[in-house]
Amino acid sequence: MATEIKVPTLGESVAEATVAKWMKSIGDTVGLDEPLVELETDKVTLEVNAPIAGTLSGITADEGSEVEVGALLGTLEEGDVKPSHPPVAVSESTSETPAGTENTSLSPAVRKLIEDNSLDASIISGTGKDGRLVKGDVLAYLEGEGVSASIHTATPTAATAAVYPTRPAGPREEKVKMTRLRQMVASRLKEAQNTAAILTTFNEVDMTHVMAMRSKYKETFEKKHGVKIGFMSIFVKACVVALREFPGVNAEINGDEIIYKNYYDIGVAVGSPMGLVVPVLRDAEVSSFADIESQISDFGSRARDGKLTLEEMQGGSFTVTNGGIFGSLLSTPIINPPQSGILGMHKIQQRPIVMPDGSVEARPMMYLALSYDHRIVDGREAVQFLVRVKDCIEDPQRIMLDA
Repeated sequence: MATEIKVPTLGESVAEATVAKWMKSIGDTVGLDEPLVELETDKVTLEVNAPIAGTLSGITADEGSEVEVGALLGTLEEGDVKPSHPPVAVSESTSETPAGTENTSLSPAVRKLIEDNSLDASIISGTGKDGRLVKGDVLAYLEGEGVSASIHTATPTAATAAVYPTRPAGPREEKVKMTRLRQMVASRLKEAQNTAAILTTFNEVDMTHVMAMRSKYKETFEKKHGVKIGFMSIFVKACVVALREFPGVNAEINGDEIIYKNYYDIGVAVGSPMGLVVPVLRDAEVSSFADIESQISDFGSRARDGKLTLEEMQGGSFTVTNGGIFGSLLSTPIINPPQSGILGMHKIQQRPIVMPDGSVEARPMMYLALSYDHRIVDGREAVQFLVRVKDCIEDPQRIMLDA
């Protein structure tokens, strides 16, 4: 009796995924819980494991296919069973598709978009495997109001100038399809720029006292907690202090209402081989420095291995990103919608600073950038928020005393 392999629940607000890679071929024997296929969502990559030990007898969703939660991926037979037919990848389709789609294999999500918008799939360029249409192709077509279909024959106009036609790779080029994660990052960042009134305010912070504190307690902290004390935990705690005083930076716009959050779930931007991910430190206001450092270290290692879960990257009320670890001296970070603020940390650099007594000293300085949604956060609030963070960093005892 065949056992079905289905798309598992992908997490809150995630309804579909792309079949990234089959790790087994038809006829291969597999053990219980052995990874079979890798799915890629707009947030993470996850593996689907074998529900039984047996032989992979069928593959229903080929690599590159878009599948919804509960969709059939393939089948397993108990024991050592050899297939009586070659591997066939079949996508769901119906005879009720619009004109021009009869010979096109469409996933349920793509077909629904085609039908809902009365489109002719034959005139939309597909970027999936073997030219298959994926959801992003249809959305891009709709966003461009159909100009992509005629871009090769029409004279370029202002309307088509922003749409790039697909083209083959040149002799010294390599064409690689964007991962689902990279597509979603691009979409969300563009969405933030299109919908939010993003403004950035800057300041600089003297890192002398934080660096001295870190140096003084470095060995003791690591020996007691098993993790090094870094700057990120100190900045997270400084942001919590400032967010309590300026709740608009910790809020979000929902329709014509503002949602104020009485918790501080801080997203920490982490680079991974697949792209930027933002796991969330839950309830940072009650977490110790050691807890925060341990979580950040764990996030970083699992992000590199692609092991972060969907739940760990959902939510978040404010984000901190540190471009300084890559050498960035100054940048304007883009907010992570629906959040209203993001703090950008940068490279520490010795600079000459005029002291209160008029003398000049070389001090370890860092530029800070706060990007915020001006629809909800006024300029005065943003500047004061950043000054509050600066004060906490330049006098770390303020964080301990919430002073």
